Amino acid sequence: MSFTLHGIGVSSGIAIGRAHLVTHAQLEVPHLEITEADVAQEQARFESAIGRVRGELSQLASHIPHNAPAEFGAFLNVHLMILGDEMIAAAPKAMIAAQLCNAEWALKQQMEALLEQFDRIDDPYLRERKTDVRQVVERVLAALILDTTSAAIASPEDGSILVARDLSPADVILFKQHRFASFITDLGGTTSHTAIVARSLGIPSIVALHHARKLVREDELLIVDGGHGVVIVNPDETTLAEYRLRQDEWDLDRQKLQRLKTTRAATLDGTRIELHANIELPGDVDQVRTAGAAGIGLFRTEFLYLNRRGLPDEDEQFEAYRKVVTEMDGLPVTIRTFDLGADKELHGTERVSANPALGLRAIRLCLAEPQMFQRQLRAILRASAFGKVRLLVPMLSSLHELNQTLQAIAEAKRSLEDDEIAFDPAIPVGGMIEIPAAALSLGIFTRKLDFLSIGTNDLIQYTLAIDRTDDAVAHLYDPLHPAVLQLIAGIIQAGAKAGKPVAVCGEMAGDPTLTRLLLGFGLRQFSMHPANVLSVKRVVLKSDLDEVAQIARRMLRTDEPDKMYALLEKLNAG
Repeated sequence: MSFTLHGIGVSSGIAIGRAHLVTHAQLEVPHLEITEADVAQEQARFESAIGRVRGELSQLASHIPHNAPAEFGAFLNVHLMILGDEMIAAAPKAMIAAQLCNAEWALKQQMEALLEQFDRIDDPYLRERKTDVRQVVERVLAALILDTTSAAIASPEDGSILVARDLSPADVILFKQHRFASFITDLGGTTSHTAIVARSLGIPSIVALHHARKLVREDELLIVDGGHGVVIVNPDETTLAEYRLRQDEWDLDRQKLQRLKTTRAATLDGTRIELHANIELPGDVDQVRTAGAAGIGLFRTEFLYLNRRGLPDEDEQFEAYRKVVTEMDGLPVTIRTFDLGADKELHGTERVSANPALGLRAIRLCLAEPQMFQRQLRAILRASAFGKVRLLVPMLSSLHELNQTLQAIAEAKRSLEDDEIAFDPAIPVGGMIEIPAAALSLGIFTRKLDFLSIGTNDLIQYTLAIDRTDDAVAHLYDPLHPAVLQLIAGIIQAGAKAGKPVAVCGEMAGDPTLTRLLLGFGLRQFSMHPANVLSVKRVVLKSDLDEVAQIARRMLRTDEPDKMYALLEKLNAG
Protein backbone atom coordinates (compact mmCIF):
# COMPACT_ATOMS: atom_id res chain seq x y z
CA MET A 1 0.00 0.00 0.00
CA SER A 2 1.31 3.44 -0.94
CA PHE A 3 1.09 6.36 1.48
CA THR A 4 2.74 9.73 2.07
CA LEU A 5 4.48 11.25 5.12
CA HIS A 6 5.17 14.94 5.66
CA GLY A 7 8.01 16.50 7.66
CA ILE A 8 10.55 19.31 7.53
CA GLY A 9 12.82 19.23 4.52
CA VAL A 10 16.32 20.22 5.68
CA SER A 11 18.29 19.42 2.53
CA SER A 12 16.82 19.66 -0.96
CA GLY A 13 16.91 17.07 -3.70
CA ILE A 14 15.20 13.80 -4.58
CA ALA A 15 16.32 10.34 -3.46
CA ILE A 16 14.83 6.99 -4.44
CA GLY A 17 15.90 3.84 -2.65
CA ARG A 18 15.11 0.98 -0.31
CA ALA A 19 14.42 1.69 3.35
CA HIS A 20 17.04 0.66 5.87
CA LEU A 21 15.74 0.92 9.43
CA VAL A 22 18.17 2.07 12.09
CA THR A 23 17.27 0.25 15.27
CA HIS A 24 17.93 1.94 18.57
CA ALA A 25 16.50 -0.35 21.21
CA GLN A 26 14.12 1.40 23.56
CA LEU A 27 16.00 0.77 26.76
CA GLU A 28 13.73 -0.18 29.65
CA VAL A 29 15.33 1.21 32.78
CA PRO A 30 14.53 -0.71 35.94
CA HIS A 31 14.23 0.98 39.33
CA LEU A 32 16.04 -1.22 41.85
CA GLU A 33 16.69 -0.62 45.52
CA ILE A 34 20.20 -1.31 46.78
CA THR A 35 21.82 -1.41 50.21
CA GLU A 36 24.44 0.98 51.48
CA ALA A 37 26.97 -1.82 51.13
CA ASP A 38 26.26 -1.96 47.38
CA VAL A 39 26.68 1.79 46.71
CA ALA A 40 30.41 1.67 45.96
CA GLN A 41 29.98 -1.26 43.58
CA GLU A 42 27.10 0.44 41.76
CA GLN A 43 29.06 3.67 41.44
CA ALA A 44 32.02 1.73 40.04
CA ARG A 45 29.74 0.08 37.48
CA PHE A 46 28.52 3.52 36.43
CA GLU A 47 32.09 4.84 36.11
CA SER A 48 33.02 1.82 34.01
CA ALA A 49 30.14 2.51 31.60
CA ILE A 50 31.17 6.17 31.30
CA GLY A 51 34.71 5.06 30.52
CA ARG A 52 33.63 2.60 27.83
CA VAL A 53 31.49 5.22 26.08
CA ARG A 54 34.31 7.76 26.29
CA GLY A 55 36.65 5.23 24.73
CA GLU A 56 34.27 4.49 21.88
CA LEU A 57 33.61 8.16 21.09
CA SER A 58 37.33 8.93 21.22
CA GLN A 59 38.04 6.06 18.86
CA LEU A 60 35.37 7.30 16.45
CA ALA A 61 36.81 10.81 16.61
CA SER A 62 40.27 9.49 15.70
CA HIS A 63 38.94 7.52 12.73
CA ILE A 64 36.75 10.10 11.03
CA PRO A 65 37.11 9.64 7.25
CA HIS A 66 39.32 12.31 5.69
CA ASN A 67 36.52 13.36 3.35
CA ALA A 68 33.91 13.72 6.10
CA PRO A 69 32.45 17.19 6.76
CA ALA A 70 34.28 19.16 9.46
CA GLU A 71 31.09 19.17 11.55
CA PHE A 72 31.51 15.47 12.42
CA GLY A 73 34.56 16.06 14.60
CA ALA A 74 32.96 19.08 16.26
CA PHE A 75 29.80 17.14 17.08
CA LEU A 76 31.74 14.22 18.56
CA ASN A 77 33.69 16.68 20.69
CA VAL A 78 30.38 18.08 21.91
CA HIS A 79 29.31 14.56 22.97
CA LEU A 80 32.63 14.00 24.72
CA MET A 81 32.21 17.30 26.60
CA ILE A 82 28.69 16.32 27.67
CA LEU A 83 29.99 12.95 28.83
CA GLY A 84 32.63 14.67 30.94
CA ASP A 85 30.28 17.22 32.48
CA GLU A 86 29.65 16.63 36.18
CA MET A 87 25.89 16.82 35.58
CA ILE A 88 26.26 13.53 33.68
CA ALA A 89 29.46 12.02 35.02
CA ALA A 90 29.12 12.88 38.73
CA ALA A 91 25.54 13.78 39.68
CA PRO A 92 24.16 10.24 39.13
CA LYS A 93 26.81 8.84 41.50
CA ALA A 94 25.58 11.17 44.23
CA MET A 95 22.02 10.12 43.46
CA ILE A 96 22.95 6.44 43.78
CA ALA A 97 24.21 7.09 47.31
CA ALA A 98 21.37 9.43 48.32
CA GLN A 99 18.46 7.37 46.96
CA LEU A 100 20.04 3.91 47.24
CA CYS A 101 19.06 3.16 43.66
CA ASN A 102 20.73 1.43 40.73
CA ALA A 103 22.96 3.36 38.30
CA GLU A 104 20.53 3.09 35.37
CA TRP A 105 17.70 4.67 37.32
CA ALA A 106 19.88 7.48 38.69
CA LEU A 107 21.16 8.33 35.20
CA LYS A 108 17.68 8.30 33.70
CA GLN A 109 16.33 10.64 36.42
CA GLN A 110 19.24 13.03 35.88
CA MET A 111 18.65 13.02 32.12
CA GLU A 112 14.96 13.84 32.51
CA ALA A 113 15.80 16.75 34.83
CA LEU A 114 18.30 18.13 32.32
CA LEU A 115 15.89 17.80 29.40
CA GLU A 116 13.27 19.78 31.32
CA GLN A 117 15.78 22.62 31.67
CA PHE A 118 16.47 22.57 27.93
CA ASP A 119 12.74 22.77 27.19
CA ARG A 120 12.66 26.14 28.94
CA ILE A 121 15.28 27.62 26.60
CA ASP A 122 13.79 29.78 23.88
CA ASP A 123 16.67 29.73 21.42
CA PRO A 124 15.89 26.91 18.93
CA TYR A 125 19.53 25.96 18.36
CA LEU A 126 20.21 25.58 22.09
CA ARG A 127 16.86 23.90 22.74
CA GLU A 128 17.69 21.20 20.22
CA ARG A 129 20.97 20.50 22.00
CA LYS A 130 18.91 18.45 24.45
CA THR A 131 19.07 15.81 21.73
CA ASP A 132 22.81 15.57 22.31
CA VAL A 133 22.27 15.01 26.03
CA ARG A 134 19.71 12.28 25.33
CA GLN A 135 21.98 10.57 22.79
CA VAL A 136 24.95 10.54 25.17
CA VAL A 137 22.86 9.22 28.06
CA GLU A 138 21.35 6.48 25.88
CA ARG A 139 24.82 5.27 24.98
CA VAL A 140 25.77 5.07 28.67
CA LEU A 141 22.51 3.28 29.46
CA ALA A 142 23.26 0.84 26.67
CA ALA A 143 26.67 0.20 28.20
CA LEU A 144 25.03 -0.45 31.57
CA ILE A 145 22.13 -2.59 30.39
CA LEU A 146 23.31 -4.23 27.19
CA ASP A 147 27.08 -4.14 27.89
CA THR A 148 27.61 -2.48 24.53
CA THR A 149 27.66 1.10 23.35
CA SER A 150 27.16 0.51 19.65
CA ALA A 151 23.86 1.42 18.09
CA ALA A 152 22.28 -1.46 16.23
CA ILE A 153 23.06 -0.22 12.78
CA ALA A 154 23.52 -2.91 10.19
CA SER A 155 25.50 -2.12 7.08
CA PRO A 156 23.18 -0.45 4.58
CA GLU A 157 23.50 -1.08 0.88
CA ASP A 158 24.67 1.70 -1.40
CA GLY A 159 21.79 3.99 -2.31
CA SER A 160 19.64 2.99 0.65
CA ILE A 161 17.55 5.45 2.64
CA LEU A 162 18.11 5.39 6.37
CA VAL A 163 14.98 5.60 8.52
CA ALA A 164 15.47 6.34 12.21
CA ARG A 165 13.84 7.88 15.23
CA ASP A 166 16.94 10.06 15.44
CA LEU A 167 20.61 9.92 14.41
CA SER A 168 23.57 11.00 16.48
CA PRO A 169 26.81 12.26 14.92
CA ALA A 170 28.46 9.03 16.08
CA ASP A 171 25.84 7.02 14.22
CA VAL A 172 26.47 8.96 11.03
CA ILE A 173 30.20 8.39 11.25
CA LEU A 174 29.64 4.65 11.68
CA PHE A 175 28.02 4.45 8.26
CA LYS A 176 29.84 7.33 6.59
CA GLN A 177 31.76 4.76 4.52
CA HIS A 178 28.48 3.72 2.85
CA ARG A 179 26.96 5.67 -0.01
CA PHE A 180 23.47 6.19 1.38
CA ALA A 181 21.12 8.30 -0.68
CA SER A 182 19.22 10.02 2.11
CA PHE A 183 18.12 9.77 5.70
CA ILE A 184 14.80 10.57 7.33
CA THR A 185 14.06 10.85 11.03
CA ASP A 186 11.08 11.20 13.34
CA LEU A 187 12.81 13.84 15.45
CA GLY A 188 14.88 16.91 14.68
CA GLY A 189 14.48 20.44 13.40
CA THR A 190 16.12 22.83 10.98
CA THR A 191 19.04 23.40 13.38
CA SER A 192 19.46 19.83 14.66
CA HIS A 193 22.71 17.97 14.10
CA THR A 194 20.87 15.67 11.69
CA ALA A 195 19.88 18.66 9.56
CA ILE A 196 23.36 20.20 9.66
CA VAL A 197 25.00 16.91 8.67
CA ALA A 198 22.49 16.43 5.84
CA ARG A 199 23.26 19.86 4.40
CA SER A 200 26.99 19.23 4.80
CA LEU A 201 26.74 15.98 2.85
CA GLY A 202 24.46 17.55 0.26
CA ILE A 203 21.93 14.73 0.36
CA PRO A 204 18.12 15.14 0.41
CA SER A 205 16.84 14.61 3.94
CA ILE A 206 13.73 15.16 6.03
CA VAL A 207 13.29 15.42 9.81
CA ALA A 208 10.29 15.72 12.17
CA LEU A 209 8.30 12.98 10.42
CA HIS A 210 7.04 11.78 13.84
CA HIS A 211 5.98 8.23 12.86
CA ALA A 212 8.17 7.17 9.95
CA ARG A 213 10.18 4.69 12.04
CA LYS A 214 6.99 2.86 13.03
CA LEU A 215 5.19 3.00 9.68
CA VAL A 216 8.00 2.19 7.25
CA ARG A 217 9.21 -1.39 6.91
CA GLU A 218 12.65 -2.68 6.04
CA ASP A 219 13.41 -2.75 2.30
CA GLU A 220 10.27 -0.85 1.28
CA LEU A 221 10.78 1.46 -1.68
CA LEU A 222 10.86 5.15 -0.70
CA ILE A 223 10.89 8.47 -2.50
CA VAL A 224 12.35 11.36 -0.49
CA ASP A 225 11.59 14.86 -1.77
CA GLY A 226 13.76 17.02 0.47
CA GLY A 227 12.64 20.27 -1.08
CA HIS A 228 8.99 19.71 -0.20
CA GLY A 229 9.47 17.63 2.97
CA VAL A 230 7.58 14.65 1.50
CA VAL A 231 8.25 10.91 1.78
CA ILE A 232 6.29 8.55 -0.49
CA VAL A 233 6.24 4.94 0.67
CA ASN A 234 5.73 2.18 -1.90
CA PRO A 235 5.00 4.53 -4.83
CA ASP A 236 3.05 3.23 -7.81
CA GLU A 237 4.74 2.96 -11.20
CA THR A 238 3.41 6.29 -12.46
CA THR A 239 4.61 8.19 -9.39
CA LEU A 240 7.95 6.40 -9.47
CA ALA A 241 8.51 7.26 -13.13
CA GLU A 242 7.61 10.90 -12.47
CA TYR A 243 10.08 11.20 -9.61
CA ARG A 244 12.85 9.41 -11.49
CA LEU A 245 12.47 12.09 -14.14
CA ARG A 246 12.53 14.82 -11.47
CA GLN A 247 15.61 13.23 -9.94
CA ASP A 248 17.44 13.25 -13.27
CA GLU A 249 16.43 16.87 -13.81
CA TRP A 250 17.63 17.78 -10.31
CA ASP A 251 21.02 16.11 -10.80
CA LEU A 252 21.46 17.80 -14.18
CA ASP A 253 20.47 21.13 -12.66
CA ARG A 254 23.09 20.76 -9.90
CA GLN A 255 25.76 20.12 -12.51
CA LYS A 256 24.74 23.19 -14.49
CA LEU A 257 24.81 25.36 -11.37
CA GLN A 258 28.48 24.54 -10.79
CA ARG A 259 29.29 26.41 -14.00
CA LEU A 260 28.11 29.62 -12.30
CA LYS A 261 30.64 29.39 -9.47
CA THR A 262 33.04 31.93 -10.98
CA THR A 263 30.38 34.03 -12.72
CA ARG A 264 30.00 37.57 -11.39
CA ALA A 265 26.64 37.95 -9.63
CA ALA A 266 24.88 40.77 -11.47
CA THR A 267 21.41 41.48 -12.83
CA LEU A 268 20.63 41.89 -16.53
CA ASP A 269 21.29 45.64 -16.32
CA GLY A 270 24.72 45.07 -14.78
CA THR A 271 23.90 45.85 -11.13
CA ARG A 272 26.22 43.86 -8.89
CA ILE A 273 24.60 41.75 -6.14
CA GLU A 274 26.62 40.51 -3.18
CA LEU A 275 25.95 36.84 -2.40
CA HIS A 276 27.45 35.85 0.95
CA ALA A 277 27.20 32.69 3.03
CA ASN A 278 26.20 31.89 6.61
CA ILE A 279 28.41 29.59 8.69
CA GLU A 280 28.25 28.03 12.15
CA LEU A 281 31.67 26.36 12.41
CA PRO A 282 35.17 27.29 11.20
CA GLY A 283 35.15 24.13 9.09
CA ASP A 284 32.26 25.53 7.03
CA VAL A 285 34.68 27.78 5.12
CA ASP A 286 35.34 24.99 2.60
CA GLN A 287 31.65 25.02 1.64
CA VAL A 288 31.70 28.79 1.29
CA ARG A 289 34.58 28.69 -1.14
CA THR A 290 33.12 25.75 -3.05
CA ALA A 291 29.92 27.74 -3.57
CA GLY A 292 31.85 30.75 -4.84
CA ALA A 293 30.33 33.09 -2.23
CA ALA A 294 31.68 36.65 -2.13
CA GLY A 295 32.18 36.52 1.63
CA ILE A 296 30.68 35.38 4.93
CA GLY A 297 27.63 37.43 5.79
CA LEU A 298 26.93 35.73 9.13
CA PHE A 299 29.36 33.78 11.29
CA ARG A 300 27.35 32.43 14.21
CA THR A 301 29.67 32.18 17.21
CA GLU A 302 27.39 30.24 19.56
CA PHE A 303 29.15 26.92 18.88
CA LEU A 304 32.08 28.05 21.05
CA TYR A 305 29.81 28.36 24.09
CA LEU A 306 27.77 25.16 23.80
CA ASN A 307 27.85 22.08 25.99
CA ARG A 308 30.89 22.89 28.09
CA ARG A 309 31.56 23.44 31.75
CA GLY A 310 33.62 26.60 31.38
CA LEU A 311 33.45 29.55 29.04
CA PRO A 312 35.87 29.87 26.11
CA ASP A 313 38.68 32.27 26.91
CA GLU A 314 39.72 35.14 24.67
CA ASP A 315 42.56 33.25 22.97
CA GLU A 316 40.38 30.26 22.06
CA GLN A 317 37.81 32.55 20.48
CA PHE A 318 40.47 34.59 18.71
CA GLU A 319 42.02 31.49 17.12
CA ALA A 320 38.63 30.33 15.83
CA TYR A 321 37.84 33.74 14.32
CA ARG A 322 41.35 34.24 12.94
CA LYS A 323 41.21 30.83 11.23
CA VAL A 324 38.04 31.78 9.36
CA VAL A 325 39.27 35.27 8.44
CA THR A 326 42.61 33.98 7.20
CA GLU A 327 41.09 31.16 5.15
CA MET A 328 38.71 33.61 3.46
CA ASP A 329 41.82 35.28 2.05
CA GLY A 330 40.72 38.91 1.94
CA LEU A 331 36.98 38.33 1.45
CA PRO A 332 34.72 40.00 4.06
CA VAL A 333 33.70 38.08 7.19
CA THR A 334 30.80 39.29 9.34
CA ILE A 335 31.10 37.91 12.88
CA ARG A 336 27.98 38.06 15.03
CA THR A 337 28.35 38.35 18.79
CA PHE A 338 26.86 35.35 20.52
CA ASP A 339 23.11 34.97 20.24
CA LEU A 340 22.20 32.78 23.21
CA GLY A 341 19.20 32.47 25.47
CA ALA A 342 19.14 31.82 29.21
CA ASP A 343 21.18 28.69 29.93
CA LYS A 344 22.23 27.20 33.28
CA GLU A 345 25.61 25.90 32.13
CA LEU A 346 26.51 29.28 30.68
CA HIS A 347 25.77 31.34 33.76
CA GLY A 348 26.24 28.93 36.62
CA THR A 349 22.86 29.91 38.01
CA GLU A 350 19.48 28.86 36.77
CA ARG A 351 17.23 31.56 35.33
CA VAL A 352 13.63 30.55 34.79
CA SER A 353 11.49 32.86 32.68
CA ALA A 354 7.75 32.63 32.19
CA ASN A 355 8.34 33.62 28.55
CA PRO A 356 11.92 32.97 27.41
CA ALA A 357 11.22 34.49 23.98
CA LEU A 358 10.96 37.87 25.70
CA GLY A 359 13.65 37.23 28.28
CA LEU A 360 17.40 37.62 28.73
CA ARG A 361 19.00 36.65 25.44
CA ALA A 362 21.31 37.83 22.64
CA ILE A 363 22.56 41.41 23.21
CA ARG A 364 20.57 41.65 26.44
CA LEU A 365 22.57 38.72 27.80
CA CYS A 366 25.83 40.22 26.50
CA LEU A 367 25.20 43.48 28.34
CA ALA A 368 24.21 41.59 31.49
CA GLU A 369 27.52 39.68 31.39
CA PRO A 370 30.05 42.44 30.58
CA GLN A 371 33.20 40.41 31.29
CA MET A 372 32.12 37.61 28.97
CA PHE A 373 31.12 40.19 26.35
CA GLN A 374 34.50 41.93 26.61
CA ARG A 375 36.33 38.65 26.01
CA GLN A 376 34.43 38.09 22.80
CA LEU A 377 34.72 41.67 21.59
CA ARG A 378 38.48 41.65 22.13
CA ALA A 379 38.79 38.33 20.27
CA ILE A 380 36.78 39.63 17.30
CA LEU A 381 38.74 42.87 17.20
CA ARG A 382 42.04 40.98 17.29
CA ALA A 383 40.89 38.84 14.35
CA SER A 384 40.16 42.03 12.39
CA ALA A 385 43.92 42.55 12.03
CA PHE A 386 44.03 39.53 9.70
CA GLY A 387 41.41 40.50 7.11
CA LYS A 388 38.12 42.26 6.38
CA VAL A 389 36.02 41.75 9.49
CA ARG A 390 32.64 43.29 10.31
CA LEU A 391 31.09 43.05 13.78
CA LEU A 392 27.36 42.29 13.96
CA VAL A 393 25.17 42.72 17.05
CA PRO A 394 21.95 40.64 17.34
CA MET A 395 18.50 41.57 18.63
CA LEU A 396 18.94 45.30 19.18
CA SER A 397 15.69 47.03 20.10
CA SER A 398 16.44 50.44 21.64
CA LEU A 399 18.83 53.39 21.65
CA HIS A 400 19.82 52.54 25.21
CA GLU A 401 20.99 49.05 24.19
CA LEU A 402 22.79 50.46 21.17
CA ASN A 403 24.65 53.07 23.21
CA GLN A 404 25.69 50.48 25.80
CA THR A 405 26.92 48.18 23.02
CA LEU A 406 28.96 50.90 21.33
CA GLN A 407 30.47 51.84 24.70
CA ALA A 408 31.44 48.19 25.26
CA ILE A 409 33.12 48.06 21.84
CA ALA A 410 34.98 51.31 22.57
CA GLU A 411 36.15 49.87 25.89
CA ALA A 412 37.44 46.72 24.15
CA LYS A 413 39.36 48.88 21.66
CA ARG A 414 40.94 50.94 24.46
CA SER A 415 42.03 47.82 26.31
CA LEU A 416 43.69 46.41 23.17
CA GLU A 417 45.46 49.70 22.59
CA ASP A 418 46.71 49.64 26.17
CA ASP A 419 47.99 46.11 25.60
CA GLU A 420 49.53 47.17 22.27
CA ILE A 421 47.60 44.46 20.37
CA ALA A 422 46.78 45.10 16.71
CA PHE A 423 43.21 45.43 15.44
CA ASP A 424 41.27 47.37 12.81
CA PRO A 425 40.21 50.62 14.54
CA ALA A 426 37.70 51.30 11.74
CA ILE A 427 36.01 47.89 11.93
CA PRO A 428 32.41 48.30 10.68
CA VAL A 429 29.76 47.70 13.34
CA GLY A 430 26.26 46.61 12.33
CA GLY A 431 23.02 45.60 13.95
CA MET A 432 20.56 42.82 13.26
CA ILE A 433 17.04 44.05 12.73
CA GLU A 434 14.85 41.21 13.94
CA ILE A 435 12.47 42.88 16.36
CA PRO A 436 9.50 44.89 15.01
CA ALA A 437 10.34 47.74 17.40
CA ALA A 438 13.74 48.10 15.75
CA ALA A 439 12.23 47.90 12.27
CA LEU A 440 9.81 50.69 13.12
CA SER A 441 12.44 53.02 14.64
CA LEU A 442 15.33 52.59 12.23
CA GLY A 443 16.53 56.18 12.49
CA ILE A 444 18.34 55.57 15.76
CA PHE A 445 20.21 52.64 14.21
CA THR A 446 21.08 54.13 10.82
CA ARG A 447 22.59 57.17 12.55
CA LYS A 448 25.01 55.18 14.69
CA LEU A 449 25.68 51.91 12.84
CA ASP A 450 27.67 51.20 9.69
CA PHE A 451 25.34 48.54 8.26
CA LEU A 452 22.15 46.59 8.96
CA SER A 453 21.31 42.91 8.62
CA ILE A 454 17.72 41.70 8.57
CA GLY A 455 17.21 38.46 10.49
CA THR A 456 14.02 37.39 8.75
CA ASN A 457 13.60 34.19 10.79
CA ASP A 458 13.07 36.02 14.08
CA LEU A 459 11.50 39.11 12.49
CA ILE A 460 8.71 36.96 11.05
CA GLN A 461 8.25 35.04 14.30
CA TYR A 462 8.04 38.18 16.42
CA THR A 463 5.80 39.98 13.94
CA LEU A 464 3.32 37.11 13.63
CA ALA A 465 3.72 35.82 17.23
CA ILE A 466 4.48 32.33 15.88
CA ASP A 467 7.05 29.80 17.02
CA ARG A 468 7.89 28.05 13.78
CA THR A 469 9.52 25.17 15.68
CA ASP A 470 6.13 24.38 17.21
CA ASP A 471 4.30 21.90 14.98
CA ALA A 472 0.95 23.18 16.17
CA VAL A 473 1.44 26.65 14.69
CA ALA A 474 4.34 26.28 12.25
CA HIS A 475 1.92 26.30 9.30
CA LEU A 476 1.05 29.92 10.16
CA TYR A 477 4.66 31.04 9.62
CA ASP A 478 4.32 33.13 6.45
CA PRO A 479 7.16 35.18 4.89
CA LEU A 480 4.60 36.68 2.48
CA HIS A 481 2.34 38.09 5.18
CA PRO A 482 1.67 41.75 4.22
CA ALA A 483 2.98 43.01 7.57
CA VAL A 484 6.23 41.11 7.13
CA LEU A 485 6.77 42.41 3.60
CA GLN A 486 6.04 45.98 4.68
CA LEU A 487 8.64 45.76 7.43
CA ILE A 488 11.33 44.20 5.22
CA ALA A 489 10.77 46.66 2.38
CA GLY A 490 10.78 49.56 4.85
CA ILE A 491 14.10 48.49 6.39
CA ILE A 492 15.77 48.17 2.97
CA GLN A 493 14.45 51.54 1.82
CA ALA A 494 15.41 53.30 5.05
CA GLY A 495 18.92 51.89 4.83
CA ALA A 496 19.29 53.08 1.23
CA LYS A 497 18.05 56.56 2.16
CA ALA A 498 20.59 56.77 4.98
CA GLY A 499 23.38 55.40 2.79
CA LYS A 500 23.82 52.32 4.99
CA PRO A 501 24.20 48.84 3.43
CA VAL A 502 21.43 46.38 4.26
CA ALA A 503 21.66 42.60 4.01
CA VAL A 504 19.16 39.78 4.58
CA CYS A 505 20.66 36.79 6.40
CA GLY A 506 17.56 34.76 7.30
CA GLU A 507 16.12 31.85 5.35
CA MET A 508 14.33 34.19 2.95
CA ALA A 509 17.74 35.11 1.51
CA GLY A 510 18.37 31.52 0.43
CA ASP A 511 14.95 30.90 -1.11
CA PRO A 512 15.23 31.37 -4.91
CA THR A 513 11.47 31.94 -5.18
CA LEU A 514 11.87 35.10 -3.06
CA THR A 515 15.08 36.41 -4.64
CA ARG A 516 13.38 38.68 -7.18
CA LEU A 517 10.97 40.00 -4.58
CA LEU A 518 13.87 41.08 -2.37
CA LEU A 519 15.67 42.55 -5.38
CA GLY A 520 12.51 44.49 -6.17
CA PHE A 521 12.53 45.90 -2.63
CA GLY A 522 16.04 47.20 -3.29
CA LEU A 523 18.11 44.50 -1.56
CA ARG A 524 21.64 44.20 -2.92
CA GLN A 525 23.26 41.87 -0.39
CA PHE A 526 22.07 38.36 0.47
CA SER A 527 23.57 35.90 2.97
CA MET A 528 22.47 32.25 3.08
CA HIS A 529 23.53 28.65 3.61
CA PRO A 530 26.37 27.89 1.17
CA ALA A 531 24.29 25.21 -0.56
CA ASN A 532 21.83 27.89 -1.78
CA VAL A 533 24.30 30.42 -3.19
CA LEU A 534 24.39 29.15 -6.78
CA SER A 535 20.60 28.70 -7.00
CA VAL A 536 20.09 32.30 -5.92
CA LYS A 537 22.85 33.50 -8.26
CA ARG A 538 21.09 31.93 -11.23
CA VAL A 539 17.92 33.90 -10.45
CA VAL A 540 19.93 37.10 -10.04
CA LEU A 541 21.57 36.66 -13.46
CA LYS A 542 18.17 36.42 -15.15
CA SER A 543 16.52 39.34 -13.34
CA ASP A 544 15.61 42.78 -14.70
CA LEU A 545 15.57 45.23 -11.80
CA ASP A 546 13.02 47.66 -13.27
CA GLU A 547 10.61 44.84 -14.03
CA VAL A 548 10.89 43.12 -10.64
CA ALA A 549 10.60 46.45 -8.80
CA GLN A 550 7.25 47.16 -10.45
CA ILE A 551 5.79 43.82 -9.42
CA ALA A 552 7.30 44.08 -5.93
CA ARG A 553 5.55 47.43 -5.43
CA ARG A 554 2.26 45.83 -6.45
CA MET A 555 2.82 43.06 -3.91
CA LEU A 556 3.30 45.66 -1.18
CA ARG A 557 -0.12 47.08 -2.03
CA THR A 558 -1.76 43.65 -1.86
CA ASP A 559 -3.27 42.15 1.26
CA GLU A 560 -5.13 39.19 -0.30
CA PRO A 561 -3.15 35.89 -0.20
CA ASP A 562 -4.43 34.64 -3.59
CA LYS A 563 -3.38 37.83 -5.35
CA MET A 564 -0.06 37.83 -3.49
CA TYR A 565 0.85 34.34 -4.71
CA ALA A 566 -0.35 35.12 -8.23
CA LEU A 567 1.97 38.14 -8.33
CA LEU A 568 4.83 36.06 -6.94
CA GLU A 569 4.29 33.52 -9.71
CA LYS A 570 4.33 36.32 -12.27
CA LEU A 571 7.50 37.69 -10.69
CA ASN A 572 9.27 34.35 -11.08
CA ALA A 573 8.05 33.63 -14.61
CA GLY A 574 10.86 33.34 -17.12
